[in-house]
Amino acid sequence: MAEATRAAAGPAPAAAPTPILDVDGVTLQYKTKEHLITATYRVGFQVYPSDRFVLLGPSGCGKSTLLKGVAGYMKPVEGEMRLKGRGISEPGPDRVMVFQEFDQLLPWKTVRQNITFALINGGRCATGAEADDIARQYIRKVKLDRFEDTYPHMLSGGMKQRVAIARGMAMEPDVLLMDEPFAALDALTRRQMQEELLQLWEDTHFTVLFVTHSIEEACIVGSRILVLSPHPGQVKAELNAHHLGHEDVGGEPFSALQKRIHDMLFADRILEEEAAPHA
Repeated sequence: MAEATRAAAGPAPAAAPTPILDVDGVTLQYKTKEHLITATYRVGFQVYPSDRFVLLGPSGCGKSTLLKGVAGYMKPVEGEMRLKGRGISEPGPDRVMVFQEFDQLLPWKTVRQNITFALINGGRCATGAEADDIARQYIRKVKLDRFEDTYPHMLSGGMKQRVAIARGMAMEPDVLLMDEPFAALDALTRRQMQEELLQLWEDTHFTVLFVTHSIEEACIVGSRILVLSPHPGQVKAELNAHHLGHEDVGGEPFSALQKRIHDMLFADRILEEEAAPHA
């Protein structure tokens, strides 16, 4: 009888997914020579496995500061950051950062050596042979097979960023942290790198927390987008971009999402200007 009742009621609802990263009411501050700056104020969001989660907002809204907090380089003065349920208190190989700058590679090591060095020193590999195998695997993924023995100064900016991404992914972190990684590239290379990042994600479904101030890039790269208000950064909105695919770039749904975000940020700019003292 009990079984019949359960059958009539239908299958049990699926359990809610567990976030891999939980940022809970976080306020972050840093000191300059003259001031104590509040970068973010009570920001909260959750990142789930395989998310392409984008932090988007104007300069000075605390996007990069939040990324540093998740990386373990800054501690909140209020709130908590948790990775897999554990409080973040220091950097670790479970969070790997890819920066905007091209000089993040070791200049005296080749492409392959830059990756094997991270694998061995980060504790993922115990032997050079194992590290070599993994490094070559990820070098192939970013299409740099012919350059594995090349030094960084012989690579273009886009190629250097491919190496940095390959190095980060080879570590298989819980979350790959990307701080405006394509901002310093020319427009064509930047668009190409966005597409390559999405293709890499299709292959492995890694979890990424991505910072940008470009609305277009957020809509291309992100599956979820957190829009932050101007300084100090607070959550303006969280938007779902799962419905957008590669083929939608430039299409009506893509343009509608861009316009929605633009209107949010533009409204903030107007309020800022109206609040500013006039000469």
